[in-house]
Amino acid sequence: MSSGRLQVRIKRVCSRKRSRDVQKNHLTPDRKQGRGGGGSPPRPPCRRSSSVMAEPPAVEYCSDGEDLFGDYDSILEDSSILAKLDDADQHERLRSEKLQSFGTPRPSEGRVSQSPEDHLADPAADELEDNALEDLPPSQLQFQEQIQDRAKKSKLQVRNQISTPSHSVGEITEAAGGADTEDGDQRPSKATRRVSDLLKRTMLGNAASPVGVSRITVLKEAVVSEEISVAMQAMETISAETTDLGPFFGLPSKVKELMHKLRGIHSLYDWQETCLNLDCVQQRRNLIYSLPTSGGKTLVAEILILRELLCRRKDCLFILPYISLVQEKVRGMARFGLELDFMVEEYAGSKGRFPPVKRRNRRSLYVATIEKAHSLVNSLIETGRLEKLGLVVVDELHMLGDGSRGAAIEMTLTKVLYTSKATQIIGMSATLGNITDLQTFLGAENYSNDFRPVQLKEYVKLNDTIYEVDPKEENCFRFSRMLNFKYSSSMQKIDPDHIIALVTEVIPVHSCLVFCPTKKNCENVAGMICKYLKKEFLLHREAEKATLLRALKDGGNGSMCPVLRSVVPYGVAYHHSGLTTEERKLVEEAYSSGVLCLLACTSTLAAGINLPARRVILRSPYVATDFLKRSQYKQMVGRAGRAGIDTVGESVLILQEKDRNMAKELVCAPMENCYSNLMQEDGKGVLSLILSLIGLNIASSLQQIEEFLRGTLLFVQRQQLCVDRSLRDVVQQCVDVLKGKDLIAVAGTDALGPTLQITKLGRAAYKGSVDLTYCDVLYKDLSKGLEGLLLNSYLHLIYLVTPYELIPQCNPDWIIYFRQFTLLSASEQKMASAVGVPESFVARKAAGQTVKKNMDLVVVKRMYLALVLFSLLKETNVWSVAERFQLSRGFVQTLLSSASAFCSCVLHFTEELEELWPFKALLVELTRRLSYCVNAELIPLMEVAGVLEFRAKQLYNAGYKTLTHLANADPAVLCRTVENLYKKQADLMVASAKMLLNEKAAALQEEVEELLTLPADLPPQL
Repeated sequence: MSSGRLQVRIKRVCSRKRSRDVQKNHLTPDRKQGRGGGGSPPRPPCRRSSSVMAEPPAVEYCSDGEDLFGDYDSILEDSSILAKLDDADQHERLRSEKLQSFGTPRPSEGRVSQSPEDHLADPAADELEDNALEDLPPSQLQFQEQIQDRAKKSKLQVRNQISTPSHSVGEITEAAGGADTEDGDQRPSKATRRVSDLLKRTMLGNAASPVGVSRITVLKEAVVSEEISVAMQAMETISAETTDLGPFFGLPSKVKELMHKLRGIHSLYDWQETCLNLDCVQQRRNLIYSLPTSGGKTLVAEILILRELLCRRKDCLFILPYISLVQEKVRGMARFGLELDFMVEEYAGSKGRFPPVKRRNRRSLYVATIEKAHSLVNSLIETGRLEKLGLVVVDELHMLGDGSRGAAIEMTLTKVLYTSKATQIIGMSATLGNITDLQTFLGAENYSNDFRPVQLKEYVKLNDTIYEVDPKEENCFRFSRMLNFKYSSSMQKIDPDHIIALVTEVIPVHSCLVFCPTKKNCENVAGMICKYLKKEFLLHREAEKATLLRALKDGGNGSMCPVLRSVVPYGVAYHHSGLTTEERKLVEEAYSSGVLCLLACTSTLAAGINLPARRVILRSPYVATDFLKRSQYKQMVGRAGRAGIDTVGESVLILQEKDRNMAKELVCAPMENCYSNLMQEDGKGVLSLILSLIGLNIASSLQQIEEFLRGTLLFVQRQQLCVDRSLRDVVQQCVDVLKGKDLIAVAGTDALGPTLQITKLGRAAYKGSVDLTYCDVLYKDLSKGLEGLLLNSYLHLIYLVTPYELIPQCNPDWIIYFRQFTLLSASEQKMASAVGVPESFVARKAAGQTVKKNMDLVVVKRMYLALVLFSLLKETNVWSVAERFQLSRGFVQTLLSSASAFCSCVLHFTEELEELWPFKALLVELTRRLSYCVNAELIPLMEVAGVLEFRAKQLYNAGYKTLTHLANADPAVLCRTVENLYKKQADLMVASAKMLLNEKAAALQEEVEELLTLPADLPPQL
């Protein structure tokens, strides 16, 4: 390959049909077109399509449906065409000999010779060389323009260094600057023979083909397939040698323009530029980078993702901890995908395809929760497609130490490290005490910085005194000021912690977050603050708060939380898991836009969507009854300070005297360490990992399993976590447990010992991502359910997909239980009795009588939760169902989302077990209904990331009834039509709808192309 830049032209067969009557065929020999034979003046050398060249002229292609032979449809129509073609060959050969006998001078150095025979080939080339860029997709057109720009800059180098491939149909007749050999002048040119043979083969194919068969395949194979192949090879070579497509960290300047247009980002922080220019980043080595909250970590990850998608043409996986964050990122990246021609796919809850759609021409960004990311990687390994995954980005990498979710992250990353050496891993983490353990685990380098875009000042409040946190001080605290707020005796009793004084210093001009230890405390604090706020607060953005109240009422189908009704007019609200998804969404949007100036919230808000504030107040150093961890504290106070708005952010931790010493350790101690969770809960993580290794054929012996485990974080920390036993003992014990559960079996013995293979039940368990604790119970329940499956009601199916992990949180109200049980039909009551919940038992419990017969309370509680879900499917109103069963509406919403996710798992579980075949069809529709739980006409709109029931109703009533309607909507018109919808939200919504529509269309197109592709193993056709 020469050092100069290559100019690559990829020509595509146009899809338009050309009339034969309008345009004459150009493949007829010269004499038939009236151009004469030997008397034609010499023509400049033709340049073939798809050749690698410096300055290609504009060319045109024939259409897919066009007949290259004009009137000569086949040999049957004009049997003399082959003879005429032979006559043309003979005529040109004689003329060549005659010219040589007259002593035709040899072409001079540096010129391209043009033999007379080329006149026969030129018409075909002319026909193939019009409109080179016609019908090119935008991604190829953009790439083409970039290549042309570079070609112009290095024009002189290209002319001297680039050579044309010598074995394509489009090669030039004689090499530029070369001399004709003597015997070469006496033989027919290679171009003549090729075109002659090509025409003969094609026409013979036409004659042999049925009249109704399309000639698209013949055209592509006979005319352009070899040329396109050569050009694609050249493009791949270029991509491998240089992935620099532009000035913005290797990306086109268009990306920089989009960052400014869509995000308002004019320039990067110094640390971001430093990080992006690190040697390990440039050389695609693994990296962990750590910064405080709100330091701009995500932007670096997004630039690296775009570089992988656009420059290296590889898929990417972005792992986020919560569904809300996944949906927010899908909406944010959708607009980039539309502009830069890549797909953004959501993997959260019940959404996501396994394996993902295999795309030929477009790359995909998979945005996934922790659990979905693990299933996605498993599916890519199983189908041999992990090498297509160029980059994995993990947000909140320190969650490796967070129970079962941390174990899932560790399993996912270890599989990527073991099976694909070409996949880069980037981890974003809070500052950790043992970051070196994570570096060893990932083979990664570490970049740390304490940068914050807005300065953070940490304070603690003790009685009436405010102290600034200063680790240099002996007591960690330095006196700052006294609170200046006059409290009456009644206020002092209601607000002994002076929260009102602290918040009124900043609101309503600035925003404030008050973190409370419990959900109930959030509501109490919000109500207390509003009780003593001045009436002027009611006038601040009064119209917009009225609109928010209407939206909250409509979202609850006429019902509304009385606390929110009383506090929202003051610009105050609460935020915790007891709210419905619609309520949380509306509150978050109102706070982000400034309509609300204060939120009383739990610690979960700090870990979720980014809602910064001028001042953050920690009501207590406790979460429920547990003292705060250092990481939790840092996450909360990190929300203080809004980049681009505030010059400083403040946090205030309210202390009691008894907590003073513990608080010193909290605010001044180093960060906690992060440890592997594979061995937690009796080694549940290791069991799941070993089962999937055997199922994916990564390991089949104890030795191979042990070798794989050496790549885990558990192995790095084995001295702390496996003190009493070796890794070999752990493997042997887990294998024995799996065999005891009939999830794996011994298939034989070889040199490495027993050969392990997965059973059908084991494969179903790991394919469905079913917790191994409930695997055998689920199989028994499904098998028993088949014996008398109730099909005239959803109740039986709902019971079978009610999540096991929520059963401990259920405490039935027996009177309500009995009332709802009596409303069931006779067949439904019979089904309940069959699974173990007879009416007599429920009646005795409701009457307060003692039940002597031992009943399985797990089954009883599960049926109660199934009744809640059953009511939801019938009414689709969370408020009325929550009131009927005396449950919080937040719990009902959580139950619904958990059931839809578990239903999806059960569906994949049953797909691997032939005996459970009826569930394959039944659970598809149930999964869909549980995922949305709305009227059928709203489901297409709710498929768009972030569109909930209330917003879907608004859109539907405004005339946007389908995904296509929404994708083609004008965001400005949408804002005027739909109440309480801001311009930014409308932009994101329309972009997400367009991306989803493109994704659906692309999936169908890929399916069509797959169906029309000639099988590689097709037997020879005689």
